[in-house]
Amino acid sequence: MNLRTDAIASPLVLCLAASVAGTAVLGVAEAGWPAIAAAALVAALSGGKLLLGARRPAGDAAILAGALDSESRAVLVVASIGAELYRNQAARRLLGPASDPLAPLKSLAADDDRALAEMERLDAAASVGAPRRTEVSLVSAGGGREWFTLEVRPAGTPQAVAWIAEDVSARRAIEETLRRENELLSDFVDLLPVGCYSADADGTVRYVNQRLAEWLGKSGDEIVGHNLADVFGIVPNPEEERAELRLRGRSGEVFQALVAHSVFDEGGEMFTRSVVVRDLVPEQQWEKALRAAERRFRWLFDDAPVGIALVDLDGGVGACNLALQAMLGIDRDDMIGRPVIDVVAEENRAAASEQLGKVIAGSTPGTHLEVRLKGRRNLIAQLFVSPSHEDGEISGLVIHFIDATEQRNLEMQFAQSQKMQAMGQLAGGVAHDFNNLLTAMIGFCDLLLQRHGAGDPSFADIMQVKQNANRAASLVRQLLAFSRRQALQPRLLNVTDALAELSNLLRRLLGETIELRMVHGRALGLVRVDPGQFDQVIINLAVNARDAMPGGGALTIRTNTVHVDQPVQRGPELMPAGDYVQIEVADTGTGIGKENLARIFEPFFSTKEVGAGTGLGLSTVYGIVRQTDGFIFVESEPGQGTIFSIYLPRIDADPAAETKRAPVQSEAVGTDLTGSGTILLVEDEDAVRLFGARALRNKGYTVIEARSGEQAMEVLNGGEPIEVLISDVVMPGMDGVTLARFVRMERPAIKVILISGYSEDVARDGIDPDAGIHFLPKPFSLKQLAGAVKQVMDEG
Repeated sequence: MNLRTDAIASPLVLCLAASVAGTAVLGVAEAGWPAIAAAALVAALSGGKLLLGARRPAGDAAILAGALDSESRAVLVVASIGAELYRNQAARRLLGPASDPLAPLKSLAADDDRALAEMERLDAAASVGAPRRTEVSLVSAGGGREWFTLEVRPAGTPQAVAWIAEDVSARRAIEETLRRENELLSDFVDLLPVGCYSADADGTVRYVNQRLAEWLGKSGDEIVGHNLADVFGIVPNPEEERAELRLRGRSGEVFQALVAHSVFDEGGEMFTRSVVVRDLVPEQQWEKALRAAERRFRWLFDDAPVGIALVDLDGGVGACNLALQAMLGIDRDDMIGRPVIDVVAEENRAAASEQLGKVIAGSTPGTHLEVRLKGRRNLIAQLFVSPSHEDGEISGLVIHFIDATEQRNLEMQFAQSQKMQAMGQLAGGVAHDFNNLLTAMIGFCDLLLQRHGAGDPSFADIMQVKQNANRAASLVRQLLAFSRRQALQPRLLNVTDALAELSNLLRRLLGETIELRMVHGRALGLVRVDPGQFDQVIINLAVNARDAMPGGGALTIRTNTVHVDQPVQRGPELMPAGDYVQIEVADTGTGIGKENLARIFEPFFSTKEVGAGTGLGLSTVYGIVRQTDGFIFVESEPGQGTIFSIYLPRIDADPAAETKRAPVQSEAVGTDLTGSGTILLVEDEDAVRLFGARALRNKGYTVIEARSGEQAMEVLNGGEPIEVLISDVVMPGMDGVTLARFVRMERPAIKVILISGYSEDVARDGIDPDAGIHFLPKPFSLKQLAGAVKQVMDEG
């Protein structure tokens, strides 16, 4: 199959027609490149090849692509030309771009030369289309170790490779636990006060413990693989359960010994299990030694760090250790004899029973499954199931239970955090684009109002357009608040005073049926917030509480100081240690269902009736609080009311001591906004640039327009006498920040005004706050634009 670069952009696409005997066949249809990637991946995973076939339905490809997307392993298919053909959901989280899929993992292995070398070998294999697989250990963000299996292989054709990655930390953890248990058990058998060995039907020793080897004065290698006649000088009769022997020790001394053994059949081969007791230990002492050995085994069993259950053939629990009892909150007496499947939650019981049955039947050597357990708390556990044998036959199951609840909760919290971050980025991008549109709408309305006075029939229509544009701008500001990209003017604020000033307004908003209670803490200190945005947070929470109490109730606003010694994890948020001012807003309303608690801060999510709200109130609160370096948490149950807890960093300072840089005023003082001079206006949005140029020309300025930073550079390098540069921040190619930095270095006499639909903090990223560069947020009116230019021109 020849994958050409022009084929990616072509409307002619390919879909999966069949996957037969390890060969993925493609035909012409309308499935798109994901289908090709899916087919290539099937071919790669099955060791087959990718062919082009006749036209077939695209439904098979869609089903296969959906199945691959639910695959727990991260899967990424990349063409040799560097194009990404397919990426499933796990790959979006774990793997990087098609040009360097292992980039996120390389960043974790910055100081691990071995892991980096392994990943470089994978890159080299991918470049030549050769298969390679490895397993690496990386340091996680929390300081622990995480294990990943990484693999690259041809995707059924020389033109594509498949990257496959899987987090195997849980498997490595249980393997390490089982290894330690095996070592402990091995030490236990080696150090028994009796000798142990096993021999086959020919008398060849297959196993010997350390105690017996010491008695004989030999190493294990000198005994295992040798015949009993060479080791003991005699071969005990396997048909006799007990035999007395005279053995020679390490120093040549001869000692009496009693050998007791039994014979078992393993796969058609006969072996002995033999115990050697030195010096003819009396029966009572021998039994005492065995009881001691059993006690040691119980210690190893009960002290294991994971839950262990020994299950008989009918599925009943024969024994369970202390870790499992603690995990389930069930006493040993209540566990013994109980079907092990009873501890599994109803929704997972059928699948778990089927898997356990396969292991007991011998159709599979073991299994690993994840289930939810019943008990005093909801648990998610990973079960590692293996068969136990007796006389060569399966006699039951050994099940290891590992509590994975915290791991799954952290994964859910991380997914929620990622979702909120992605929604914030989307909201910020939408708001930025809307601000450009609203700037043009408001600006052209101002230009029309200059020609249509109050007595003109069109005046009212134009004002309606402008007023609705301003209302849209208010909604955009709420989106920017959620995305934490709105323009804030923070200052030191006394929370008690701010709430006291707001109390009268809150009482009017709540109405007569709702009682407002204010409970202020002492010595709260100060917080650094935008006063207007702080008021908006409290008002939005109060209105939300009012709507939750249609029959009346009480709203309590309580303030206090909180000291946090250790970082606190609440849902997806991690609140650092420190001193905070806590503001609690509690109502006695209807409460919020558990299914909605995780979504209440999402923009446009609302439990109210259609038309009863925009769904932006709580998302605005969330954005303002987080942009102010604060945190907001919610506790609620249906019928029990709701408590919103806001934590703002506490500051010990004098408000009068704070100094602030004066921002560009929206309009210059006075009414004369005319002026003269040459202005270079750089804006990639044609409508915004056209309005700005006309508005400034109407005020007497000479305006030179540029659609990009590169065109502006040509004008600047041409030596034009420019007094003011007005530039958008976000533009294709050279952005406004880079252009402003160049102007400050090469032509410092030019005044610079940056305009942006984002906040000032975002727009000024990379620019020294003292560089003398001014900022005008979008959307702005004609007067605000002319006023900003007038102000910077008057600064001299």
